[in-house]
Amino acid sequence: KMIDSLNRIAVNRGQSLAQMALAWVLREGGVSSVLVGVSKVSQLEDNVRCINNTSFTEEELKKIDSIVFQD
Repeated sequence: KMIDSLNRIAVNRGQSLAQMALAWVLREGGVSSVLVGVSKVSQLEDNVRCINNTSFTEEELKKIDSIVFQD
């Protein structure tokens, strides 16, 4: 259920779930790089596309927090 909820947010952002996860990490000012593991060039290309949309609205961040940190 958590993955499905996060995936819906990603789709609404025009991203895959992996892209949104990378964008979420990269949105922090102190983070300049992220280590990812890929086994195919297509996975690397997909990950790099997250750079096109690393901004999140307050509403998106609240939704993500409520999904990830639910009690």
